Amino acid sequence: MAYEPVIGLEVHCQLATASKLFCGCATKFGAAPNHQVCPICLGMPGVLPVLNRTAVDHAVRMALAIGGSVQQVSVFSRKQYFYPDLPKGYQITQYDRPYCLGGGVTLSSGQRIRMTRIHLEEDAGKNIHAEHASLVDCNRAGTPLMEIVSEPELKSAADAAEYLRRLRAIVRCIGASDGNLEEGSFRCDANVSIRPLGANILGTRCEIKNLNSFRNVERAISYEILRQAEILDGGGTVTQQTLLFDANSGRTQPMRSKEDSHDYRYLPDPDLPALVISKDRIEGIRASLPELPDAAKARLVQACGLAEANAELIAQDRGTTKFFDLTCEAVGAAYPAPAVANWLIAEYLPVAEARHWDLAESPIPPQRVAALLQLIAAGTISGKIAKTVFGVMLDSDEAPTSIVQRLGLVQISDEGVITELVERILTHNPGPLAQYLGGKDKLFGFFIGQIMQASQGKMNPDLVNKILHARLAERRGHLD
Repeated sequence: MAYEPVIGLEVHCQLATASKLFCGCATKFGAAPNHQVCPICLGMPGVLPVLNRTAVDHAVRMALAIGGSVQQVSVFSRKQYFYPDLPKGYQITQYDRPYCLGGGVTLSSGQRIRMTRIHLEEDAGKNIHAEHASLVDCNRAGTPLMEIVSEPELKSAADAAEYLRRLRAIVRCIGASDGNLEEGSFRCDANVSIRPLGANILGTRCEIKNLNSFRNVERAISYEILRQAEILDGGGTVTQQTLLFDANSGRTQPMRSKEDSHDYRYLPDPDLPALVISKDRIEGIRASLPELPDAAKARLVQACGLAEANAELIAQDRGTTKFFDLTCEAVGAAYPAPAVANWLIAEYLPVAEARHWDLAESPIPPQRVAALLQLIAAGTISGKIAKTVFGVMLDSDEAPTSIVQRLGLVQISDEGVITELVERILTHNPGPLAQYLGGKDKLFGFFIGQIMQASQGKMNPDLVNKILHARLAERRGHLD
């Protein structure tokens, strides 16, 4: 039977605060186990939680960024469950009255994935399972989270991965979270079900917990769709349950039977008053929002002339967008914006990613990149030589112009010198020349390579092409 998947995602996004949601303990990643704890986040008797104002501001910022409706009054509840990494025996979260309803994220296909809600909650701790014991680290307990819940409108594993990428781009753009998947500050649970193609009734859903990479999200959902299809095709029934994804085997595995809301025995937290967010506060946060990724992409395409794919890539990170804008501003009209984008994507961004550079504090600022591009635009160096210069810039503060002069990399644009070298290369390669004149036009690239190799890449490539074409055409004319 043909099936269609129905997928909804619950994203847990750690907010960029220095302290936890209800106490003053630090949220820094990598601290020694149980060194960022206090009586409040450990749930000691008699302690009272105090809400982190910055966390609320970040949460409101996210709600506005996705077009959600910020509720002026919301309520914190206690979600009761008993795990070793939950010291209080309950989690403070929002249940029936969250702070945000609605909103959505638009995919590249144009489909709008609607949000059910976003709510604030505290994180649990972490269980570490060793060979002969299980250890508990409570450093993460109490860390502020947004749980962003989508409607079950995603139709494929690829769409789910794209949705997460776009959501992560937004939280990073507005500064609400660092979105670091490796450190667990952006992770998701995937609710997956399938139903016969064209049916209106939802199938039985299974929840895959704690997916923390885009690739594993796609792999886990793809496997789960196939697993459920095999069960139904075999005449079986899909059981509602919570699953874990084993990245090594590529399979989902049962963790426990799936709980429903009544299993958690939610109740309003008696220690916390209602969260009241004034209209003035909401509008002040709205006014502070930066240019969002979709708006940045539209501007890069329409105003800067970038190709859709390049605009998408640059707009997905606020730091990259700003770096691009500053580079274009510094280089001026000498080097067109689409060419700047091509150069950054091909040369600069791979290095920045490999070296984990924060583009806001890059060792090679936009002005130095612009200075390098100006040398290309002026014909002082070729694109190939620019790569050599850039390689030196990576580990030096030396200006591009100085590097070019010191290493003798100035491009040769003297037509007489280029013509002399072209003639020498043609003379020294009679076999390939005869084949080219006989109709093997692809050998043109061979001659270009020989010329650039002989000149160590210093010849002006446009002039080389022009002069080589002319000399070869002249020889063919003589044959005719």
